[in-house]
Amino acid sequence: MDFFSVLSLIGGLALFLYGMDVMGDGLKKLSGSKLEMILAKLTSNRIKGFLLGFVVTAIIQSSSATTVMLVGFVNSGLMTLGQTISTIMGANIGTTVTSWLLSLSSLSGESFIIKILKPSSFTPILAIIGVILQMASKKDKHKYIGLILIGFSVLIFGMDAMSDAVSGLKDSPTFARILIMFQNPIMGILTGTILTAIIQSSSASVGILQALSMTGTISFSTAFPIILGQNIGTTITPILSSISGNIASKRVAFSCLSIKMIGVAVVTVAFYALNAVFNFAIMNDIVNPGYIAIVHTVFNIVSTVILMPFCSWIEKLAIKTIKSKNEENKSNAFDILDERFLTIPSFAVEKSRELVCSMAEISRDAFVSSIEMLTNHNEKTEAFVSGSEATVDTYEDKLGAYLVRLAGHDLSEKDSKEVTELLHIIGDFERISDHAVNMVEVSNEMNDKKVEFSPEAKKEVKVITDAVCEILIMTTKAFLEKDYELAKKVEPLEQRIDKLKRRIKNNHIKRLGEGVCTVELGFILSDLLTNCARVSDHCSNIAVSLLEVESNSFEAHEYLNHVKYDGENDFFEHYAEYKKKYSIKKEETK
Repeated sequence: MDFFSVLSLIGGLALFLYGMDVMGDGLKKLSGSKLEMILAKLTSNRIKGFLLGFVVTAIIQSSSATTVMLVGFVNSGLMTLGQTISTIMGANIGTTVTSWLLSLSSLSGESFIIKILKPSSFTPILAIIGVILQMASKKDKHKYIGLILIGFSVLIFGMDAMSDAVSGLKDSPTFARILIMFQNPIMGILTGTILTAIIQSSSASVGILQALSMTGTISFSTAFPIILGQNIGTTITPILSSISGNIASKRVAFSCLSIKMIGVAVVTVAFYALNAVFNFAIMNDIVNPGYIAIVHTVFNIVSTVILMPFCSWIEKLAIKTIKSKNEENKSNAFDILDERFLTIPSFAVEKSRELVCSMAEISRDAFVSSIEMLTNHNEKTEAFVSGSEATVDTYEDKLGAYLVRLAGHDLSEKDSKEVTELLHIIGDFERISDHAVNMVEVSNEMNDKKVEFSPEAKKEVKVITDAVCEILIMTTKAFLEKDYELAKKVEPLEQRIDKLKRRIKNNHIKRLGEGVCTVELGFILSDLLTNCARVSDHCSNIAVSLLEVESNSFEAHEYLNHVKYDGENDFFEHYAEYKKKYSIKKEETK
């Protein structure tokens, strides 16, 4: 094997790994957050967990990716340790699908069907289709399918390049001597473990072994212990991922390792003990890619069958080995903003939105409570509003930082729009909670100074505060439920509130002239009206953000004009309804 063959081998390996990464990325984007949501919610028993682990891993072609997800789920409180163990076992079998796809390269025969089934025959067609979809299609779904096809094609080309590069090794005495060393079970297991730990993918390391097997020099006695080691090496990814996590996530990583270690130990002892007695003839057989795929799959099935009844024992082993302090294992709402989920953006966007929904409800309840204080002043409500505002501030800080980081990743067009929407909306909900505190201050000032509005002013304040509570409740509901029709009703009510604010101010000036109200109350009323109007403005911003994303437009001013003057939106009809519902005396008739 000369210098140029080594370069070809390295280049083939690079293409293989890159193709696997591209294909996996396309598969994850095509599935959106559905696979992750299913994993997080539908693991209520061992059988479901096993099947889900198998299906998800078979789809995304990476048990490492699945186990990293599980580490993140447990770290954020979405799953328990017990739920993950059977899922890990399913993932171990699901990851063998890749080796079966690669084994097609060993098909031999002269018939058209056999030839067309060889990856080297059909991957050029897949590559062309993938490139066309990537370059010509405007739909995300088609682009992701194209990405998957391109990734698979690159993977196969890399596999072929590695096979060609090592083809000369079949006549190399040095290579033959090295292979004899790997027949030692301990040496073979260590080699497979180290190789897989370095490239962090059992599918990739098995692919390399399959490429080497095409030289016709790899015996079963050499391949078997290496395959066992490859299954151990793949656990390095969840182990590294769990380092920054809590105790529960470290236990998940330990469970991954213990499942593989126990499985390898049991199978190794049992197989070599039986071989010592029966002297299996299979040990000297030369293996091919298909043979390796069989061994890889059979090992994972056998170890799963052996260990599945002992899931609870594996859980107890993890708990006893990775001990926790009393203060650990505590979780909070923000644990869901896990760094690991940044690699699965659709899921991260979905979970971020859930937190923004919680933030919206807290802001809404705080402001509605602050309005109640105008007529029923009490310290309990004041403490609730103050505490809610502090909580909302924390939400904004945590979510803002996470969403900014998320925006820097490779997002789909849909996810990118939603991240932009959420970044705008969290600022508006935070400001609404600030105005709730301002309304409490208005109530405190009136209570401290022992003053109150005139009966006419009280009626007017009741009208505008009722309108603001309705627009806030309506806006929050529209956001929570993604109700775009309801969001269209926000702007007419916001316009009505602006008109009410101006009319109430004018009426107050008239009352000042009549000596019914005081200048001091005028300042308090002005603060109250300003906060009401600004809350309605923020509600308008939120509704516009929702509708901009839905209509694929990000020009707020242009959109508002469209809402007001496009008859399809029923702006004036809604405004007329709100004018009738929220009216005050001495209001102009036009």
